[in-house]
Amino acid sequence: MDDKIRIVLERARNASYTARKLAEKYGYLPYMIERYIEMLGQDNVIDLLEANESPLPETIRCNDYLIDCNELKTRLEEKGFRLTPIPQFSRYGYRVDHAPISIGATHEYLQGYYYVQGASSMSIVHAMDLPVPGTIIDMAAAPGGKSTQILQMTRDKSLLIAVEKNPKRIKSLRSNIQRMRFSNYILLRKDNLSLDFSNLFDSVLLDAPSTGEGIIRKDPRRKKSRDILDLIKIHELQVKMLKKAIEFAKPGASIVYAACSLAAEEGEFVINRILEEYPEIEIEPHGLIASQAITEYFGLILDDRIKKCGRYWPHIHGYEGFFVCKLRKKK
Repeated sequence: MDDKIRIVLERARNASYTARKLAEKYGYLPYMIERYIEMLGQDNVIDLLEANESPLPETIRCNDYLIDCNELKTRLEEKGFRLTPIPQFSRYGYRVDHAPISIGATHEYLQGYYYVQGASSMSIVHAMDLPVPGTIIDMAAAPGGKSTQILQMTRDKSLLIAVEKNPKRIKSLRSNIQRMRFSNYILLRKDNLSLDFSNLFDSVLLDAPSTGEGIIRKDPRRKKSRDILDLIKIHELQVKMLKKAIEFAKPGASIVYAACSLAAEEGEFVINRILEEYPEIEIEPHGLIASQAITEYFGLILDDRIKKCGRYWPHIHGYEGFFVCKLRKKK
């Protein structure tokens, strides 16, 4: 285990009285609250915990490859939906303010005119370099939100390799890409760690497997579903996968790393390890509205360049929690 991770988790495990009381009140494991206090401060952590008590707003991404987004909005509003554009996250994004039926049960959905996708999630692809033509890999592709968005934004003119090792999840990935009527892709049912794609891709996306702390508003079970040992295992997997992403990228290519988590161990500490081991990796501005990432945590000082990475907070940005960082592999 990385020494920094060991130190911070030992400190988080020894949760303060305040963290234990808040954990009891809001239904979390105490170590999680201790980490949130460390990141946000005691005065601000209540705002986060209260935000996580409210339902996650439903959002969709218009597929303008098939339909003009204004036309889609009109068609859905004629059915009784109320939509609000969310251009700060994506020019294709809409918040569903009222839905007379399930947003996934319309003819427009079945025709591939939109994808039901979180606001923070759809913003991540806007941090990518998307060369047209080019070769792009989505290393954790199912169920297909970001894969279909990549194909949409490249107008189906760049080759996408979409990787998913779970045979059940790859079915939903295939279904969504086909529903949205894209064709320039290859699906791989493989473990990324077993692939040999050295210096092959113009752009790499790793939306890494995570604890899912960023979607507690959608799935409250995540308040207690992961203990510290789980966090250690996930952190190590994320580091291994990001090392593979660097291997996959051509010299000069960009790599976007994201995790649907509030945990610094799944964001800043992953990037810090990469910067320590790979002098050829630089961090670039991501261009999103996300807050600045942290560089100090439980008394440990991380690489100052990590400030260029970003964080979406439920109580600040209104949607899922996410970490995002844009990397560049030097030529």
